[in-house]
Amino acid sequence: MRTNSPQPSVAASDRPASRGFALRSAHLVYGVYTLTLLAVLILVAALLAFLLPFLSWRRSMTRSLARFWLLASGLRVRVDGLARLPEGSCVLVANHASYLDGVVMKAALPPRFSFVIKREAADMPVLGLLLRRIGSEFVDRHTSGGRQRGARRVVKRAEQGHSLVFFPEGTFDSQVGLKRFHIGAFVAATRGNVPIVPAIIRGARRSMPNNTYVPWPGRIVVEIREPVPCNGRSAEQLRDESRRAILERLGEPDLAPARSATRAAVIDTADAQPIEVSRLQ
Repeated sequence: MRTNSPQPSVAASDRPASRGFALRSAHLVYGVYTLTLLAVLILVAALLAFLLPFLSWRRSMTRSLARFWLLASGLRVRVDGLARLPEGSCVLVANHASYLDGVVMKAALPPRFSFVIKREAADMPVLGLLLRRIGSEFVDRHTSGGRQRGARRVVKRAEQGHSLVFFPEGTFDSQVGLKRFHIGAFVAATRGNVPIVPAIIRGARRSMPNNTYVPWPGRIVVEIREPVPCNGRSAEQLRDESRRAILERLGEPDLAPARSATRAAVIDTADAQPIEVSRLQ
């Protein structure tokens, strides 16, 4: 007599692989869609930025397009504490964890803010033109002379009453946590006698981690904390207080190494020439 032994279900065994393939395929389609849309919007923004005569118009246009791309890409951005921004000039500093951070902050903040960006971005086709036309400030991090010239320009902007956005970590990588802060943003704030505004970006790292070029849909929250006034504080004190304000709400570990005395180029208040002073970084 022949017995029927249970046979493994081919459909059941293939189901996880099928789901994985479907997910990868969907993400590929989504990635092509989001990157194509981003490229088109950058081209449109660069063209409009070239044609629009006023900086305020160019910045408002770029902000609207940034918001549209995020929404169309399934990236929902919520801004908490926008009312905490001072009415006058300020220097805003935020953690940096993803390529999305710049777009998110452009969409989240009022158009009056200028972004301080690494010099390499100015040489990128189309995007470099757009960044220049919306009043971005570029800093060369690779040479001493370039850093000093960039520092002078940024400090001058702060002294003239412009509002600036910095990512004081300077870069990001795959390691989760808050890196040490460079001093430049806080020197600019003290020289311009404007408050520092700490801001936290949560969710951008999850939506677009390091070494990836396609975001995942998700929620990103920008939290703006209470401004830190200068009130005679040194640049180091502003840096430390702002970093603590970000770290306590970020939900990520502290990656800053033990501090040691180093040499940092700053601008002498007497003759605007770069001098070397001992700084704690």
